Amino acid sequence: MARNRIIFSGSGGQGVITASVILAEAAVLHEGLNAVQTQVYGPEARGGATRADVIIDTKEIRYPKVDQPNILVCLTQEAYNKFSPLIRPGGLLLADSHFVKLARKVDARQVEVGMYDAVMEEIGKPVVFNICVLGTLIGLEKLVRPESLLEVLEHRVPSEFLDLNRKAFDLGLNLAASVA
Repeated sequence: MARNRIIFSGSGGQGVITASVILAEAAVLHEGLNAVQTQVYGPEARGGATRADVIIDTKEIRYPKVDQPNILVCLTQEAYNKFSPLIRPGGLLLADSHFVKLARKVDARQVEVGMYDAVMEEIGKPVVFNICVLGTLIGLEKLVRPESLLEVLEHRVPSEFLDLNRKAFDLGLNLAASVA
């Protein structure tokens, strides 16, 4: 497995950091991989710019920050404008079509998916948007097995919200299958 350098970016309240933590935990606890996760908040907790970095590898990870991601997830236009120049050539840039209009020419595969709109249409609760994003990402990139991610959700999410999160994750996997 090659080293995966991932940046999740968006705004506070979208669950960017939670999604990155869940992915890193799935890699470490259920896949036997090494992973580090770091985060940066904007000045406001909700609505401010948010960025979370995850590195996943079979080898030791000596530096926790991502300078040139091979996977970039953008959930706001501001995040896209700021971080899209960082993507490694040949990488994957995943953007939500509700919040982001792809405009820049980058040397990467840009995938625009209506994740937020699908969550609102199918589930009606934006609180699981980040889990749909994770499902879409895992469907496109196979960073960890879907079962590993669901296992982490079972321990992180209150039981009364578990079905809602599973539904959002499955929705993301299905969205990925429709664009792959």
